[in-house]
Amino acid sequence: MKIQPIQYITVLILAGALTSCVTAKYERPEITDNKLYRDMEIKDSTTIADIPWREYFKDVELQNLINEGLQNSYDLQIAVARIKQAEAGLYSAKLGYLPTLSANGSYTSSKLNNTQGFGLRTHTEVFQLGASASWELDVWGKITSAKKAALATYLQSDAYKRVVQTSLVSNIANNYYSLLALDEQLKITNNTIKLLEENVKTMEYLKEADIVTGAAVEQSKALLYSTQVSVPDLVQNIKSLENAICLLLGRTPSTISRSSMGQQVIPTQMDYGVPAQLLSKRPDVMMYEYAYRAAFENTNVAKASMYPSLTLTGNAGYSTLKNLNNFFDYSNLFASVVGGLTQPIFNQGKLRAQLRANQAAQEEALLNFKNSVLNSSVEVSNALFAYEQAKSKDTNRGLQIASLQNSVDYTKELLIYSSANYTEVLTAEQNLLSAKLSQVNDKLQQLQASINLYKALGGGVN
Repeated sequence: MKIQPIQYITVLILAGALTSCVTAKYERPEITDNKLYRDMEIKDSTTIADIPWREYFKDVELQNLINEGLQNSYDLQIAVARIKQAEAGLYSAKLGYLPTLSANGSYTSSKLNNTQGFGLRTHTEVFQLGASASWELDVWGKITSAKKAALATYLQSDAYKRVVQTSLVSNIANNYYSLLALDEQLKITNNTIKLLEENVKTMEYLKEADIVTGAAVEQSKALLYSTQVSVPDLVQNIKSLENAICLLLGRTPSTISRSSMGQQVIPTQMDYGVPAQLLSKRPDVMMYEYAYRAAFENTNVAKASMYPSLTLTGNAGYSTLKNLNNFFDYSNLFASVVGGLTQPIFNQGKLRAQLRANQAAQEEALLNFKNSVLNSSVEVSNALFAYEQAKSKDTNRGLQIASLQNSVDYTKELLIYSSANYTEVLTAEQNLLSAKLSQVNDKLQQLQASINLYKALGGGVN
Protein backbone atom coordinates (compact mmCIF):
# COMPACT_ATOMS: atom_id res chain seq x y z
CA MET A 1 0.00 0.00 0.00
CA LYS A 2 1.36 3.36 -0.97
CA ILE A 3 1.64 5.83 1.89
CA GLN A 4 0.18 9.24 1.09
CA PRO A 5 2.05 12.40 2.13
CA ILE A 6 -0.51 13.30 4.79
CA GLN A 7 -0.17 9.82 6.29
CA TYR A 8 3.60 10.12 6.34
CA ILE A 9 3.36 13.42 8.19
CA THR A 10 0.92 11.90 10.68
CA VAL A 11 3.34 9.07 11.39
CA LEU A 12 6.12 11.56 12.07
CA ILE A 13 3.96 13.53 14.45
CA LEU A 14 2.99 10.41 16.38
CA ALA A 15 6.62 9.32 16.49
CA GLY A 16 7.58 12.68 17.92
CA ALA A 17 4.88 12.45 20.55
CA LEU A 18 6.08 9.02 21.63
CA THR A 19 9.74 10.05 21.73
CA SER A 20 11.18 10.56 25.17
CA CYS A 21 10.81 14.18 26.20
CA VAL A 22 13.63 16.30 24.84
CA THR A 23 12.91 19.38 26.92
CA ALA A 24 12.96 19.31 30.72
CA LYS A 25 10.21 20.70 32.95
CA TYR A 26 11.16 23.71 35.02
CA GLU A 27 11.25 23.32 38.80
CA ARG A 28 12.04 26.07 41.26
CA PRO A 29 15.52 25.67 42.79
CA GLU A 30 15.48 24.25 46.30
CA ILE A 31 16.44 26.80 48.93
CA THR A 32 16.79 26.01 52.62
CA ASP A 33 15.05 28.96 54.26
CA ASN A 34 14.91 27.77 57.87
CA LYS A 35 18.27 29.40 58.67
CA LEU A 36 18.01 32.58 56.64
CA TYR A 37 17.37 34.77 59.71
CA ARG A 38 20.18 34.82 62.24
CA ASP A 39 19.31 34.71 65.94
CA MET A 40 15.71 35.75 65.25
CA GLU A 41 12.65 34.22 66.83
CA ILE A 42 10.02 33.49 64.19
CA LYS A 43 6.65 34.41 65.69
CA ASP A 44 4.24 34.59 62.76
CA SER A 45 4.04 35.58 59.09
CA THR A 46 3.29 39.24 59.77
CA THR A 47 5.84 41.45 58.02
CA ILE A 48 6.25 45.19 57.60
CA ALA A 49 6.86 44.54 53.87
CA ASP A 50 3.07 44.24 53.48
CA ILE A 51 2.60 47.85 54.59
CA PRO A 52 2.25 50.29 51.64
CA TRP A 53 4.95 52.95 51.63
CA ARG A 54 2.35 55.72 52.05
CA GLU A 55 1.41 54.18 55.39
CA TYR A 56 4.91 53.21 56.46
CA PHE A 57 6.30 56.73 56.01
CA LYS A 58 4.08 59.11 57.97
CA ASP A 59 5.83 62.37 57.07
CA VAL A 60 3.66 64.17 54.48
CA GLU A 61 6.65 65.99 52.98
CA LEU A 62 8.45 62.68 52.50
CA GLN A 63 5.34 61.14 50.95
CA ASN A 64 5.22 63.98 48.43
CA LEU A 65 8.87 63.50 47.54
CA ILE A 66 8.49 59.74 47.07
CA ASN A 67 5.44 60.25 44.88
CA GLU A 68 7.32 62.78 42.76
CA GLY A 69 10.23 60.40 42.40
CA LEU A 70 7.97 57.53 41.29
CA GLN A 71 6.47 59.77 38.62
CA ASN A 72 9.62 61.43 37.30
CA SER A 73 12.62 59.20 38.08
CA TYR A 74 14.62 58.43 34.96
CA ASP A 75 15.75 55.10 36.44
CA LEU A 76 12.13 54.04 36.78
CA GLN A 77 11.32 55.21 33.26
CA ILE A 78 14.23 53.14 31.94
CA ALA A 79 12.83 50.12 33.79
CA VAL A 80 9.43 50.68 32.17
CA ALA A 81 11.11 50.85 28.76
CA ARG A 82 12.72 47.48 29.47
CA ILE A 83 9.30 46.03 30.23
CA LYS A 84 8.03 47.25 26.86
CA GLN A 85 10.96 45.59 25.11
CA ALA A 86 10.34 42.30 26.91
CA GLU A 87 6.62 42.55 26.18
CA ALA A 88 7.37 42.86 22.47
CA GLY A 89 9.67 39.84 22.69
CA LEU A 90 6.93 37.83 24.41
CA TYR A 91 4.40 38.78 21.74
CA SER A 92 6.86 37.69 19.05
CA ALA A 93 7.46 34.36 20.78
CA LYS A 94 3.71 33.67 20.96
CA LEU A 95 3.49 34.10 17.20
CA GLY A 96 5.90 31.16 16.81
CA TYR A 97 2.92 28.80 17.02
CA LEU A 98 1.31 30.38 13.95
CA PRO A 99 2.27 29.76 10.33
CA THR A 100 4.12 32.42 8.39
CA LEU A 101 2.16 33.81 5.47
CA SER A 102 3.58 35.79 2.59
CA ALA A 103 2.29 37.07 -0.75
CA ASN A 104 4.38 37.15 -3.89
CA GLY A 105 4.07 38.23 -7.45
CA SER A 106 6.50 37.76 -10.34
CA TYR A 107 6.97 38.34 -14.01
CA THR A 108 9.47 36.26 -16.00
CA SER A 109 10.53 36.93 -19.56
CA SER A 110 12.78 34.36 -21.34
CA LYS A 111 13.97 33.87 -24.90
CA LEU A 112 15.44 30.75 -26.53
CA ASN A 113 17.91 30.86 -29.39
CA ASN A 114 15.99 28.71 -31.93
CA THR A 115 17.40 28.56 -35.45
CA GLN A 116 16.42 24.98 -36.31
CA GLY A 117 12.74 25.61 -36.94
CA PHE A 118 11.41 22.98 -34.56
CA GLY A 119 8.36 25.09 -33.76
CA LEU A 120 9.45 25.77 -30.20
CA ARG A 121 8.36 28.91 -28.43
CA THR A 122 11.35 31.21 -28.57
CA HIS A 123 9.95 33.90 -26.28
CA THR A 124 8.06 33.15 -23.07
CA GLU A 125 6.39 35.50 -20.60
CA VAL A 126 5.14 34.10 -17.29
CA PHE A 127 2.87 36.08 -14.95
CA GLN A 128 2.45 34.71 -11.44
CA LEU A 129 0.59 35.92 -8.33
CA GLY A 130 0.16 33.84 -5.21
CA ALA A 131 0.64 33.28 -1.52
CA SER A 132 2.73 30.87 0.50
CA ALA A 133 2.48 29.66 4.08
CA SER A 134 4.95 27.75 6.22
CA TRP A 135 4.28 26.16 9.58
CA GLU A 136 6.80 24.45 11.85
CA LEU A 137 5.29 21.82 14.10
CA ASP A 138 6.44 22.03 17.70
CA VAL A 139 7.39 18.35 17.90
CA TRP A 140 10.28 18.72 20.35
CA GLY A 141 8.94 21.65 22.35
CA LYS A 142 11.37 24.21 20.92
CA ILE A 143 8.71 26.81 20.23
CA THR A 144 7.05 26.25 23.60
CA SER A 145 10.37 26.64 25.40
CA ALA A 146 11.13 29.80 23.45
CA LYS A 147 7.76 31.21 24.53
CA LYS A 148 8.41 30.29 28.17
CA ALA A 149 11.84 31.92 27.99
CA ALA A 150 10.29 35.10 26.62
CA LEU A 151 7.65 35.05 29.37
CA ALA A 152 10.35 34.65 32.03
CA THR A 153 12.27 37.56 30.50
CA TYR A 154 9.14 39.68 30.61
CA LEU A 155 8.51 38.81 34.27
CA GLN A 156 12.17 39.49 34.99
CA SER A 157 11.85 42.99 33.53
CA ASP A 158 8.75 43.60 35.64
CA ALA A 159 10.61 42.42 38.75
CA TYR A 160 13.49 44.73 37.81
CA LYS A 161 11.07 47.66 37.76
CA ARG A 162 10.01 46.76 41.30
CA VAL A 163 13.66 46.52 42.33
CA VAL A 164 14.18 50.05 41.03
CA GLN A 165 11.05 51.24 42.84
CA THR A 166 11.99 49.77 46.22
CA SER A 167 15.50 51.20 45.88
CA LEU A 168 14.12 54.58 44.85
CA VAL A 169 11.71 54.72 47.80
CA SER A 170 14.39 53.72 50.31
CA ASN A 171 17.03 56.06 48.82
CA ILE A 172 14.68 59.05 48.93
CA ALA A 173 13.72 58.24 52.52
CA ASN A 174 17.32 57.66 53.63
CA ASN A 175 18.52 60.91 52.07
CA TYR A 176 15.53 62.78 53.44
CA TYR A 177 16.24 61.68 57.01
CA SER A 178 19.94 62.46 56.53
CA LEU A 179 18.94 65.94 55.42
CA LEU A 180 16.80 66.39 58.53
CA ALA A 181 19.71 65.18 60.67
CA LEU A 182 22.02 67.78 59.11
CA ASP A 183 19.40 70.46 59.72
CA GLU A 184 19.22 69.42 63.37
CA GLN A 185 22.99 69.34 63.72
CA LEU A 186 23.25 72.79 62.17
CA LYS A 187 20.60 74.03 64.60
CA ILE A 188 22.47 72.54 67.59
CA THR A 189 25.75 73.99 66.35
CA ASN A 190 24.29 77.48 65.91
CA ASN A 191 22.73 77.35 69.38
CA THR A 192 26.06 76.24 70.81
CA ILE A 193 27.80 79.11 69.03
CA LYS A 194 25.48 81.57 70.74
CA LEU A 195 26.29 80.00 74.12
CA LEU A 196 30.00 80.09 73.36
CA GLU A 197 29.80 83.74 72.41
CA GLU A 198 28.24 84.42 75.80
CA ASN A 199 30.96 82.29 77.35
CA VAL A 200 33.67 84.44 75.75
CA LYS A 201 32.08 87.56 77.20
CA THR A 202 31.93 85.88 80.60
CA MET A 203 35.60 84.91 80.39
CA GLU A 204 36.56 88.45 79.47
CA TYR A 205 34.60 89.73 82.48
CA LEU A 206 36.29 87.20 84.76
CA LYS A 207 39.70 88.24 83.41
CA GLU A 208 38.97 91.86 84.24
CA ALA A 209 38.09 90.65 87.71
CA ASP A 210 41.40 88.75 87.88
CA ILE A 211 39.59 85.45 88.33
CA VAL A 212 40.96 83.87 85.14
CA THR A 213 43.97 84.59 82.98
CA GLY A 214 44.20 85.77 79.38
CA ALA A 215 44.87 82.18 78.35
CA ALA A 216 41.39 81.22 79.50
CA VAL A 217 39.89 83.96 77.32
CA GLU A 218 41.84 82.82 74.26
CA GLN A 219 40.94 79.20 74.85
CA SER A 220 37.25 80.07 75.01
CA LYS A 221 37.62 82.05 71.76
CA ALA A 222 39.41 79.12 70.11
CA LEU A 223 36.52 76.79 71.00
CA LEU A 224 34.09 79.34 69.56
CA TYR A 225 36.05 79.63 66.32
CA SER A 226 36.44 75.85 65.91
CA THR A 227 32.68 75.45 66.33
CA GLN A 228 31.97 78.24 63.83
CA VAL A 229 34.31 76.58 61.31
CA SER A 230 32.06 73.49 61.24
CA VAL A 231 29.06 75.51 60.03
CA PRO A 232 30.17 75.95 56.37
CA ASP A 233 30.75 72.19 56.06
CA LEU A 234 27.28 71.48 57.40
CA VAL A 235 25.74 73.99 55.00
CA GLN A 236 27.67 72.49 52.09
CA ASN A 237 26.55 68.99 53.04
CA ILE A 238 22.95 70.17 53.21
CA LYS A 239 23.13 71.68 49.72
CA SER A 240 24.79 68.55 48.31
CA LEU A 241 22.19 66.30 49.89
CA GLU A 242 19.38 68.45 48.48
CA ASN A 243 20.93 68.08 45.04
CA ALA A 244 21.22 64.31 45.51
CA ILE A 245 17.51 64.10 46.36
CA CYS A 246 16.65 66.24 43.32
CA LEU A 247 18.55 63.77 41.14
CA LEU A 248 16.45 60.94 42.55
CA LEU A 249 13.32 62.97 41.84
CA GLY A 250 14.34 63.68 38.25
CA ARG A 251 14.37 67.45 38.78
CA THR A 252 17.02 70.15 38.52
CA PRO A 253 18.85 71.16 41.74
CA SER A 254 16.57 73.12 44.06
CA THR A 255 15.50 73.46 47.68
CA ILE A 256 13.83 70.41 49.21
CA SER A 257 10.68 71.07 51.21
CA ARG A 258 10.91 69.20 54.49
CA SER A 259 9.81 68.97 58.11
CA SER A 260 12.16 68.51 61.07
CA MET A 261 13.94 65.69 62.86
CA GLY A 262 11.90 66.27 65.99
CA GLN A 263 8.68 65.45 64.10
CA GLN A 264 9.85 61.99 63.04
CA VAL A 265 8.38 58.99 64.78
CA ILE A 266 10.54 55.89 64.88
CA PRO A 267 8.63 52.64 64.20
CA THR A 268 8.43 50.36 67.20
CA GLN A 269 6.97 47.25 65.55
CA MET A 270 9.56 45.78 63.17
CA ASP A 271 7.86 42.50 62.22
CA TYR A 272 9.95 40.56 59.73
CA GLY A 273 7.79 37.51 59.08
CA VAL A 274 8.98 34.06 58.05
CA PRO A 275 12.13 33.55 55.96
CA ALA A 276 10.26 31.97 53.06
CA GLN A 277 8.57 35.32 52.40
CA LEU A 278 11.87 36.70 51.13
CA LEU A 279 11.53 34.45 48.10
CA SER A 280 8.10 35.82 47.24
CA LYS A 281 8.40 39.46 48.30
CA ARG A 282 11.97 40.47 47.47
CA PRO A 283 11.80 41.71 43.85
CA ASP A 284 15.51 41.19 43.28
CA VAL A 285 15.27 37.53 44.33
CA MET A 286 12.30 37.11 41.99
CA MET A 287 14.23 38.87 39.22
CA TYR A 288 17.13 36.44 39.53
CA GLU A 289 14.78 33.47 39.61
CA TYR A 290 13.11 34.62 36.39
CA ALA A 291 16.55 35.07 34.85
CA TYR A 292 17.36 31.48 35.80
CA ARG A 293 14.05 30.28 34.37
CA ALA A 294 14.73 32.08 31.07
CA ALA A 295 18.20 30.49 30.91
CA PHE A 296 16.66 27.09 31.71
CA GLU A 297 14.18 27.40 28.83
CA ASN A 298 16.89 28.65 26.45
CA THR A 299 18.80 25.46 27.22
CA ASN A 300 15.69 23.52 26.22
CA VAL A 301 15.59 25.46 22.96
CA ALA A 302 19.23 24.58 22.29
CA LYS A 303 18.52 20.90 22.95
CA ALA A 304 15.49 20.83 20.67
CA SER A 305 17.42 22.59 17.89
CA MET A 306 19.60 19.49 17.54
CA TYR A 307 16.60 17.38 16.49
CA PRO A 308 14.82 17.31 13.12
CA SER A 309 12.40 20.13 12.42
CA LEU A 310 9.11 19.27 10.74
CA THR A 311 7.52 21.91 8.54
CA LEU A 312 4.47 22.14 6.33
CA THR A 313 4.67 24.49 3.35
CA GLY A 314 1.78 25.44 1.13
CA ASN A 315 1.62 27.56 -2.02
CA ALA A 316 -1.41 28.76 -3.98
CA GLY A 317 -2.07 31.35 -6.67
CA TYR A 318 -2.45 32.07 -10.33
CA SER A 319 0.08 31.55 -13.10
CA THR A 320 -0.21 32.04 -16.87
CA LEU A 321 1.93 32.09 -19.97
CA LYS A 322 -0.61 34.20 -21.74
CA ASN A 323 -1.55 37.82 -21.38
CA LEU A 324 -3.26 39.20 -18.31
CA ASN A 325 -6.76 39.43 -19.79
CA ASN A 326 -7.87 36.07 -18.33
CA PHE A 327 -5.32 35.91 -15.52
CA PHE A 328 -7.82 34.98 -12.79
CA ASP A 329 -9.36 32.20 -14.82
CA TYR A 330 -9.83 28.92 -12.90
CA SER A 331 -7.52 27.11 -15.33
CA ASN A 332 -4.62 29.31 -14.19
CA LEU A 333 -5.00 28.38 -10.53
CA PHE A 334 -2.25 26.30 -8.86
CA ALA A 335 -1.77 24.92 -5.33
CA SER A 336 0.70 22.66 -3.54
CA VAL A 337 1.36 21.31 -0.04
CA VAL A 338 4.76 19.99 0.97
CA GLY A 339 5.86 18.37 4.20
CA GLY A 340 9.54 18.70 5.04
CA LEU A 341 11.80 17.04 7.59
CA THR A 342 15.11 18.80 8.20
CA GLN A 343 17.89 17.27 10.27
CA PRO A 344 20.95 19.43 11.03
CA ILE A 345 24.10 17.60 9.97
CA PHE A 346 27.04 19.82 9.15
CA ASN A 347 26.22 22.41 11.85
CA GLN A 348 25.89 19.88 14.67
CA GLY A 349 29.17 21.11 16.15
CA LYS A 350 27.85 24.66 16.23
CA LEU A 351 24.61 23.50 17.86
CA ARG A 352 26.51 21.53 20.52
CA ALA A 353 28.64 24.56 21.29
CA GLN A 354 25.49 26.66 21.63
CA LEU A 355 24.02 24.07 23.99
CA ARG A 356 27.13 24.15 26.17
CA ALA A 357 27.02 27.94 26.23
CA ASN A 358 23.36 27.91 27.27
CA GLN A 359 24.04 25.33 29.98
CA ALA A 360 26.85 27.49 31.36
CA ALA A 361 24.54 30.55 31.31
CA GLN A 362 21.92 28.50 33.16
CA GLU A 363 24.46 27.52 35.82
CA GLU A 364 25.50 31.15 36.22
CA ALA A 365 21.87 32.25 36.56
CA LEU A 366 21.28 29.61 39.24
CA LEU A 367 24.29 30.80 41.23
CA ASN A 368 23.09 34.42 40.94
CA PHE A 369 19.70 33.37 42.30
CA LYS A 370 21.18 31.52 45.27
CA ASN A 371 23.52 34.43 45.97
CA SER A 372 20.59 36.89 45.92
CA VAL A 373 18.78 34.78 48.55
CA LEU A 374 21.88 34.73 50.73
CA ASN A 375 22.40 38.47 50.27
CA SER A 376 18.80 39.21 51.21
CA SER A 377 19.12 37.26 54.46
CA VAL A 378 22.27 39.20 55.34
CA GLU A 379 20.55 42.51 54.65
CA VAL A 380 17.60 41.60 56.86
CA SER A 381 19.88 40.52 59.71
CA ASN A 382 22.10 43.60 59.43
CA ALA A 383 19.15 45.99 59.32
CA LEU A 384 17.42 44.43 62.32
CA PHE A 385 20.61 44.32 64.39
CA ALA A 386 21.39 47.93 63.46
CA TYR A 387 17.92 49.00 64.55
CA GLU A 388 18.13 47.15 67.87
CA GLN A 389 21.59 48.48 68.69
CA ALA A 390 20.72 52.06 67.75
CA LYS A 391 17.56 51.83 69.84
CA SER A 392 19.53 50.56 72.83
CA LYS A 393 21.53 53.80 72.91
CA ASP A 394 18.52 55.97 73.76
CA THR A 395 18.55 55.67 77.55
CA ASN A 396 22.30 55.94 78.03
CA ARG A 397 22.61 58.79 75.54
CA GLY A 398 19.94 60.75 77.38
CA LEU A 399 21.70 60.16 80.71
CA GLN A 400 25.02 61.18 79.14
CA ILE A 401 23.64 64.49 77.89
CA ALA A 402 21.99 65.24 81.21
CA SER A 403 25.25 64.54 83.05
CA LEU A 404 27.29 66.63 80.62
CA GLN A 405 24.86 69.53 80.94
CA ASN A 406 25.20 69.35 84.74
CA SER A 407 28.97 69.18 84.32
CA VAL A 408 28.98 72.39 82.25
CA ASP A 409 26.80 74.19 84.75
CA TYR A 410 28.84 73.03 87.77
CA THR A 411 32.24 73.84 86.28
CA LYS A 412 31.09 77.32 85.31
CA GLU A 413 29.97 77.95 88.91
CA LEU A 414 33.19 76.52 90.30
CA LEU A 415 35.24 78.65 87.89
CA ILE A 416 33.73 81.79 89.35
CA TYR A 417 34.90 80.73 92.80
CA SER A 418 38.28 79.58 91.41
CA SER A 419 37.50 75.98 92.32
CA ALA A 420 37.82 74.86 88.67
CA ASN A 421 40.03 75.91 85.77
CA TYR A 422 39.03 77.02 82.29
CA THR A 423 40.22 73.72 80.75
CA GLU A 424 37.55 71.80 82.63
CA VAL A 425 34.87 74.20 81.40
CA LEU A 426 35.98 73.92 77.76
CA THR A 427 36.19 70.14 77.95
CA ALA A 428 32.69 69.88 79.40
CA GLU A 429 31.27 72.14 76.68
CA GLN A 430 33.00 70.21 73.90
CA ASN A 431 31.73 66.91 75.28
CA LEU A 432 28.19 68.26 75.55
CA LEU A 433 28.18 69.44 71.93
CA SER A 434 29.58 66.11 70.76
CA ALA A 435 26.94 64.17 72.72
CA LYS A 436 24.08 66.25 71.31
CA LEU A 437 25.32 65.71 67.76
CA SER A 438 25.69 61.98 68.49
CA GLN A 439 22.12 61.86 69.75
CA VAL A 440 20.96 63.14 66.36
CA ASN A 441 23.03 60.42 64.68
CA ASP A 442 21.46 57.82 66.96
CA LYS A 443 17.99 58.75 65.82
CA LEU A 444 19.14 58.86 62.20
CA GLN A 445 20.55 55.34 62.57
CA GLN A 446 17.22 54.10 63.91
CA LEU A 447 15.27 55.71 61.09
CA GLN A 448 17.63 54.43 58.42
CA ALA A 449 17.71 50.95 59.95
CA SER A 450 13.91 50.84 59.81
CA ILE A 451 14.06 51.88 56.13
CA ASN A 452 16.73 49.30 55.32
CA LEU A 453 14.77 46.53 57.02
CA TYR A 454 11.62 47.59 55.17
CA LYS A 455 13.50 47.40 51.86
CA ALA A 456 15.34 44.18 52.78
CA LEU A 457 12.01 42.45 53.38
CA GLY A 458 10.69 43.58 49.99
CA GLY A 459 8.68 46.62 51.09
CA GLY A 460 8.11 49.74 49.03
CA VAL A 461 6.53 48.08 46.00
CA ASN A 462 2.94 49.10 46.78
